Amino acid sequence: MGGELKATFCLIKDGQAILSQHQGDLEHPAALDDYRKNLTLYGDPFAHAPAALAADRHPEYLSAKLARERAQSSHLPLVEVQHHHAHVAACLAENGRPLAAAPVLGVVLDGLGWGDDGTIWGGELLLADYRGCERLGSLAPVAMPGGAQAVREPWRNLYAHLARAVGWPEMRQLFGRLAICDRLAGKPLATIDRMIAGGVNAPAASSCGRLFDAVAAAIGLAFDRQAYEGEAAMRLEALAAAAPPSSRPYPFDVLPRAGRKSAVTPAPGDDAKLWIIDPAPMWGALLHDLAADVPPAIIAARFHTGLAAAVSDTAARLAQRRGADTAALSGGCFQNAVLFDETVRRLEAAGLAVLTHAAVPANDGGLALGQAAVAAARLLGG
Repeated sequence: MGGELKATFCLIKDGQAILSQHQGDLEHPAALDDYRKNLTLYGDPFAHAPAALAADRHPEYLSAKLARERAQSSHLPLVEVQHHHAHVAACLAENGRPLAAAPVLGVVLDGLGWGDDGTIWGGELLLADYRGCERLGSLAPVAMPGGAQAVREPWRNLYAHLARAVGWPEMRQLFGRLAICDRLAGKPLATIDRMIAGGVNAPAASSCGRLFDAVAAAIGLAFDRQAYEGEAAMRLEALAAAAPPSSRPYPFDVLPRAGRKSAVTPAPGDDAKLWIIDPAPMWGALLHDLAADVPPAIIAARFHTGLAAAVSDTAARLAQRRGADTAALSGGCFQNAVLFDETVRRLEAAGLAVLTHAAVPANDGGLALGQAAVAAARLLGG
């Protein structure tokens, strides 16, 4: 049944997957009505009568609510699939990965997805096959002050990252002359601080998309508001693509954190730690570049190469630890050609085969295929 944004649905019949056209954002009533209508229309020409339904685990996705209602009314089994597992499974299915093949190291970078622990995920390293997945690493979770409003207003993500990595008083003391300090000082920061401290409408998210928003805002791109989804990240990518080669990628920390929550039992000898890719050091280097009037294009390029290096190096280390020889890249952030190319180059240099998308969207438009593949694998048993 797909996701909620960039929604599609997928029918499986006789071993073939039929992915629908783009349905739009289901939060718009007209798009949801069209989605419902097309579900019925597709059933006729393909003579498809579902034996089971598959949906995202997000409790509020309209596609998932519809799936739960339909499963109950039609007495059909419902398979709920974690968002980022579906992304990896879509990549596996597109590339014809056999059901019996060994798990891959999935690298999923996107905006938002409901995590198995009830928090928001969006920068994930997973050991996955069709039937299951295990979360091995992620970007560090950072507050999204305002929730959905933080998706529209990049300055909110910038402030949350700076408050976590540097601290606002230290920021004013060390970098007070920067334009972003004056621009942020005009925002309701005391209210934002209370929201973050109290956990009120400020959910923590390991979101790669929100990190892109924060970095874009730091160099003045779509600072106050994005005119369209992904504006800040796309403008940041365009700057990076135009920059001369950067010899100094920004640094990221990679730290083990105990207490990984997983539905899968860790392999023997695994230390059961979740590896966290922390952008805090990156912010110090970026702020010093801003203070030194380094051109925005070079800052954008150093961020892209630094993120790609941190993600790919961590993925390669985890793959080696767990005996995986293949990586699968998915999620909307990999529509960014600069990030994609650098990540693939580094993973291949580390000796991993890399599976990517070509015919199926890397973004949420591909979720339905992944959900269908996971459901089919589980219904086949094993």
